[in-house]
Amino acid sequence: MTYLIDAWLDRPHPYLRILHRDTGEVCAVLGEDALDELRDQGDLDLHGLSSSEPVVLKELVRNLFLFCYARALRPMGELH
Repeated sequence: MTYLIDAWLDRPHPYLRILHRDTGEVCAVLGEDALDELRDQGDLDLHGLSSSEPVVLKELVRNLFLFCYARALRPMGELH
């Protein structure tokens, strides 16, 4: 599968989406609070987002999916 990263980080309410390249289906969404958490952890790689190297982008998408899954498994009161 091939994915696209749709990131709007320089807006008042930033977000990042991972889209399936062939269908346009939204596979994951990271809102402002999730992006803040990634930044706080030092795990938001802005250079990776602007990279054109497939290996870098593949690793970035993988890490973003893992973050989303880990966040979804947390108990409701434990978002940070």
